[in-house]
Amino acid sequence: MEEENGSGGPALRAVPVDWEALEDAFENNAPEVHSYLHLLTGEVLRIVDGVADPQMHARIAADSNYLRIDPVSSREQYRWMERYIPMVEDVELRAKLAVSIDGKGAFRRFKDVLMSYGAERERWFAFRSERLRIFMEAWLNAHALRAVPRPIVVQEAPPEPATPGAESKEAPAPESREGRKGRSSESLRKALRDVAESLGPRDLESVTAPAAD
Repeated sequence: MEEENGSGGPALRAVPVDWEALEDAFENNAPEVHSYLHLLTGEVLRIVDGVADPQMHARIAADSNYLRIDPVSSREQYRWMERYIPMVEDVELRAKLAVSIDGKGAFRRFKDVLMSYGAERERWFAFRSERLRIFMEAWLNAHALRAVPRPIVVQEAPPEPATPGAESKEAPAPESREGRKGRSSESLRKALRDVAESLGPRDLESVTAPAAD
């Protein structure tokens, strides 16, 4: 589905974007990882060199329903850390983060420092997600795409099996006193028979013998 944007530019194609998967694709800029957005379903396909079929990358690249995702560069993501550090109120933590991004392995050290600061770690994730969202929206707009909510698939519960007599709304007739008495007598006789069958002859003699004075 396509529609013209408000400025009279090219028509925008609606895509049911999986934002979480798209965010992961934009963040992962490893050279051996290649991510594609399916323009019909909004699914994100990730192909890793050396793992996927060597011909798969070529087939996907030639499919017009897939669009190659351009991840955010390491340089830009490094700038996000630089911009975030001055926003940290804890002076000691701010100093640790400033040291952590100096030199190779800055991203890992930065995350390792935040591991011990849960609240600040969540604030960093929110800050980074906001930056990623800005990049994703700019990328979608540059390719004349408009993100729309993904359809929610609701699975209906299977119907319950019909119970015999369930359609009858009449309560069963109360059992008569004679009926209850007869049923109780029959139960008692059955219980006595079970006891007699479980006892040996000597046990029966002791049970039936009169009690001594």
